[in-house]
Formats: sequence, C-alpha cells, structure tokens
Amino acid sequence: MQKDSVMLKLEEINAASAAQFVALLDGTYEHSPWVAEGAAAKRPFATLAALKHALAASVREAGRERQLALIRAHPELAGKAAVAKQLTAESTNEQGRAGLADCTPAEFARIQQLNADYNAKFGWPFIMAVRGPRGLGLSRAEIIATFERRLAGHPDFESAEALRHIHRIAEIRLNDKFGVTPARGQQVWDWAEALAVHSDPGFKELGQLTVTYLTDAHRAVAAELKAWMHEVGFDEVRIDAVGNVVGVYHGSVAGARRLLTGSHYDTVRNGGKYDGRLGVLVPMAVVQELHAADRRLPFGLEVVAFAEEEGQRYKATFLGSGALTGDFDPAWLDQTDADGVSMRAAMQAAGLPATLKAIKAERRDPARCLGFVEVHIEQGPVLNEIDLPLGVVTSINGSLRYLGRVTGQASHAGTTPMDRRRDAACAVAELMLFVEKRAAAVPDVVGTVGMLQVPGGSINVVPGACDFSLDLRATTDAARDALGIDVRAELQRLCSERGLTYTLEQTLAASAAPSAPAWQARWEAAVAALGLPVFRLPSGAGHDAMKLHELMPQAMLFVRGGNSGISHNPLETITVDDAELCVAAFMQLLEGLAKE
Repeated sequence: MQKDSVMLKLEEINAASAAQFVALLDGTYEHSPWVAEGAAAKRPFATLAALKHALAASVREAGRERQLALIRAHPELAGKAAVAKQLTAESTNEQGRAGLADCTPAEFARIQQLNADYNAKFGWPFIMAVRGPRGLGLSRAEIIATFERRLAGHPDFESAEALRHIHRIAEIRLNDKFGVTPARGQQVWDWAEALAVHSDPGFKELGQLTVTYLTDAHRAVAAELKAWMHEVGFDEVRIDAVGNVVGVYHGSVAGARRLLTGSHYDTVRNGGKYDGRLGVLVPMAVVQELHAADRRLPFGLEVVAFAEEEGQRYKATFLGSGALTGDFDPAWLDQTDADGVSMRAAMQAAGLPATLKAIKAERRDPARCLGFVEVHIEQGPVLNEIDLPLGVVTSINGSLRYLGRVTGQASHAGTTPMDRRRDAACAVAELMLFVEKRAAAVPDVVGTVGMLQVPGGSINVVPGACDFSLDLRATTDAARDALGIDVRAELQRLCSERGLTYTLEQTLAASAAPSAPAWQARWEAAVAALGLPVFRLPSGAGHDAMKLHELMPQAMLFVRGGNSGISHNPLETITVDDAELCVAAFMQLLEGLAKE
C-alpha cells in the first residue's frame, strides 16, 4: 500500500514518465525495478488486469538469468532476514498475515530445515504467496505442507512455480496499491468453500471432497444452491426431475428467449472445489449484481446446476444435461450402485418423481434458447504456464472409452521359458506404449490407459489376464476415430503375435463439440474488453456444454487453475482475482449480447 495511503490510479501511471512509473510501482516485485522498466513501454493500460499481464510478460521476456535473480531477491520464509527484521515492508506484512512471526519452536525448526533442504536442492529460496488464493493468509500448517510437497519437485518445474507465486505476490501488492478488492471473486470463492463442507461418508471423515449423485451430501449442496439463488435475486428457482438446480432471471420483455448457462455440482472421488461448480457460482454472482442494480437484460438468463456429469455413482455420464437435451436413457433408472441401490430408488428417496414422463418434460426447446455458455476451470496447465487468467475454448474434444481384457496363460515365473510365455500384461504394456506414441504424433490428440490390473496377480506367476481401460480423445471426430481404428488394430496384432485373446467393450463415444463461431467471438470480445490477450485452446476434458451442443450453439470460457492446473484433485485451486475476471468477462458477454 502507498505510504501516504493515497491509492494509485491507472491514469496516473499511464501519464507518468518511465522513471516515475517505476517509482510508483516500487516494491511490487522484490528488489527488482527492472520488471516495471520492461512494462513501462507497453502503456497505456486500460485495466489493472492489463498492467498485471504486462509485468508478468516483462519477467517472461527477461531470460533465465534475470528470472533466477528475481527469485533469489526474495527472502526465505521465517528466515534470517525475518528474524533480524530486515524484510521489506511488503514481505513483513505478508509473512505476518500468515503467522510466520508466531511460529512455535517446532514449526520454526521445521521451516528452517525445509529452507536449508530446498536451497541445497535448487539453489534459490522457496517462494510462496503466503497470503494465498483468498488474500487473507494461509495457515502455517498449509505453508509447511506445500513446502514439503514442492521440495520433491523437478528444478525446471519449481523455478517456473516460484515465478508464478511471485506474480501472485505482485498481484496482491498491486491490489493494495490501487485500493482494489475483488469482491465478486471473493463471493465466488466463499461459496465454493461453503459447498465443500458437504462430502459423502467415508470421504468427509478424511477431509476429502466427494459428492456423488443424490447422496445426502449431494442433496445438501443442491439445497445450498437453491437457497443462494433465491437470496441473490433469481425470479424462479426449482430442483427439477433429475435433481438439477434451475434458476431463472427474467429478461425485460415477457417471454423473451433465454441464454442458458451452468455446469455440474457433483464431484469425482477426492476431487476439487471448482471443477463444475465454478460454472454455477460465476453466473450466480452476475445475477446478484444485476439484481442489486435493479437491472434487466433484453433476454432471460437461466442458470442450471447440473446434478451429475462425472458418472461416479451410476454409469450415466451427463445425466443432468442429458435431461435438457432429451437424451436421458430409460435404462439408467434400473442401474444399481455399488450398494445395490437403483437410480429409481435413489430418486424416490430424494423426493424426485422418478418417472420418464417427468424427466422428458425437462427437455428444452432450442427455439426458446439463445444458446449455452459455460465457465470452467481449465483442468490443465496451459493457462497457468503462460501467465494468463482466461482462455477461450475452440472445441471440446470428442472421446472414445473402452474397457478391455487380454487373456493368455498363467504359468510359473521360474519354470516357463521366455519364448514359451503367453503374458497378457506384456501385451497391454506394449499397447500402452503404442497409444502414447500414436497419440503424440498428431496435434490435439491424446490417449490414456488409466486403469491397469492383473486379476489375482502374484509376484511369481506370469500374468494370465490383464484388464485395462482406453481413453482416446481429439478435437475432431475424424482424428478421434482414426486413433481408435489404429489402437484396435494394434491390439489385434499384438494378441495374434503373442497367442492371446482379448475382449474390448466400448463404454463411451462422445462427439467433438466445436464452439459456435458467433459465441466464441463473444467470449473473445469479453476477454479483450478486460485488457487481456485473447488466447484460444481446445478442451481435452468433457463438459456439459458438449451435451447442450447437440441442441443449441455453445461456447466455453476457461479460467486457469493453480498448482500447475491440476484438477480432479484436492490441490485444485483458483484465486479470487481470477474468479473476479470470470465474473467480469461473463458480464461483458451479456453487455455485448444486449447491444446486438
């Protein structure tokens, strides 16, 4: 914060001389005025987000030696400089907020040992934005746990991660200098934290987040969302026939068409807080703002929190969005979960009608809808690696999934000569390597064997059977299908050559969903209006938008995830500043649409 408590303004830094610009941003990047010097020539900045990006770009363009110098300019956490009270005012404030000045003797000793080990391994100090994604400060336990985890990292990754944390430190410092509070992002973040309290039995006790279809935790999340939608100003809120939470904010004209948006609120087992849920909470914050301003748009806004997308309790992926497209499979009602509970019984226990008539009535009339847009955490490292908070999705990958088994002959590992073996696992291992090589040979194509098991395997037995999965994805159906053909042909060749047999069951065939050009352009305009470069990327993961794509035009916006973009994992995270930009981009999209 400015020493005289006078907040900076963009007009001021845009009008300043280069030297004044550097002086005004003093302390943003620790002992490194060259970062601001590199950004000065990129003025004027229309937004604070544009300034932040320019500073990050200055670091990116500086080269390895200067980047390492920037990392080494930062003090150790609770290190010698802190003890001697020689930290900058900014670092003193940040370490103090995290309670690092109040470590117990055991905590202090542990941090000192971690500092020593980290420096010995990497040659630079451990850097962490200790004020965290919310900006309030992490606990000492969270800091130590992250320290221990990152100590095991690779030097190349760790240097990049240190720079990312330096940018986050700078972002918070700039917010202080400019007197900016990302209130809408904080609201989204706080909602996500509140929802994460609910988790299925067996996971909640371990501190893990798992919410599967129509469990008590799932219904509690739905109840929270329904209550919040009422509170923020939706005109209609209901839980539909499959458990989707539906909120409608009417347009200024009665009977106007609606823009649909939303995402899912179920999770994978031991998952993260933002996958799916971010796409519900962001438009909720938008409606909250519109309602507070007593403002209506010339179209309605319908937000759907889809009850199921992950397929964790029942093999019925996209159940929630499938109800809106009319693709609910009647056979799903008779599926049973691991405890033998049918979907029909689970629906009835949740107070849902559990009838096909009620479910079919949920199908949306595309003539009444403008389209579907979805905000989602990227679930990958791309945006995080290039220091961009937002990305515009060009297409959602099509995918093929299989469950397979290769069968050979189980035999004694010591007495069966190598040239007489019928080893099922070796064939699958060869197939795995083929999938890796074949997918890597084509842009935007990926292949994964995520499950691999030798039934009844033993250390001294040649594997007689091997179960495996295949997940094949591409941005176009043609590339997806070509990969599938080649992988199946290779499996047949391997088994024939080795004297094995196989079975292969296709469990999913999802078509690619290219973004509708007009809606992709609207997201691009919204991102540009925030002063950010427009970056386009495909989605490797499946989303509810790919189901709605079957009925109406769709397009998606990605927000970067922290911790190298990891998702489906407790380490999944976003910052309140990035969430703020999501809300702002969504509002920009609506503003642009309203003017068309």
